[in-house]
Amino acid sequence: MSFFNSKTINTKTSARCCRPELVSGAVDPETSSGRQTYALKSPFQEGYSLEGRGTTDGHRGNRLSLKTTFMFLLAALIMSASTAFAYDKVVVLYAAVSPILKELGVGDKVVGVSKTDNTFAKAIKLGSHLKPNIELLNALEPDLIITGSKRTFKKDMLKLVKAPVIHYDPRNLDDIMDKITEFGKLFEKEAKAAEIVSGLKEKLANVKPLPNKPSLVYEISARPLRVAGAKSILTAIVEAAGGRNIVKVDKKHVLLSPEVVLKESPDYYLYQTGPMNRNPAPPKEREAFSTLKSKVIHVDEYEFARPGLNSFEAVLKLNRMFLDR
Repeated sequence: MSFFNSKTINTKTSARCCRPELVSGAVDPETSSGRQTYALKSPFQEGYSLEGRGTTDGHRGNRLSLKTTFMFLLAALIMSASTAFAYDKVVVLYAAVSPILKELGVGDKVVGVSKTDNTFAKAIKLGSHLKPNIELLNALEPDLIITGSKRTFKKDMLKLVKAPVIHYDPRNLDDIMDKITEFGKLFEKEAKAAEIVSGLKEKLANVKPLPNKPSLVYEISARPLRVAGAKSILTAIVEAAGGRNIVKVDKKHVLLSPEVVLKESPDYYLYQTGPMNRNPAPPKEREAFSTLKSKVIHVDEYEFARPGLNSFEAVLKLNRMFLDR
């Protein structure tokens, strides 16, 4: 599943380094990296004579003037330049992406990040991922902008930036590994990406089987009570760890009443603390959950809710919690 916007690419070269200009962050999914290949017949191929005296194989015709030869060479140079580049200045507006780029060895290319992203000390902080400082962002002259879902970086913002935009919005662990592979192609780090993906699969192989699937609810925020739905990366983590999310609504986040939680009585009640759930009271200290019988587990939002390399560690951690029950 590609994370790029469309299947269209503008083959006109831009003024900057003769690069192909991406249209609204679009790339060809067949190449993944935004490049196209060209077939160009060289004037040095058999059958042509630079002197214009006929052909080198003895056949007459196909005479090539020096002017035409020059045009062939110039076209070849331009096409070669436009297909042999990697992005050099990248803005990351979704913090979960930064550790991936660091592991790929392209952290030196990151020039701007969101205010909660501390992965790259030299990168300029551009405000929140929802409302970045567009003027400052454009001043960095990035080649590429990586954001979260299309909901967090909408069409009106796309019109304000001067660089191609791609969206990172994985829904499960396979999506994350696919994105890593695509980033590897994008930054010409395919071998390193394959190594990272292989390591993540090895981690998943260490998940211990459970005698049964414990049920749970994962609290995103306490006020209002918002929990992980079926489309959340959290549900993918729970399932990979051997558990079962009782919330089957086909959304990332779902508003839920405490009465439903008490009625369903899941084995576990997980709640996170972080930007989306600042300083919540422990569930059993809340009046609405005074009769809650579920085992309560506190987790770090950064470890669990951000879909990235950390998600695989979260699977192992949750699996151990289930085993220790």
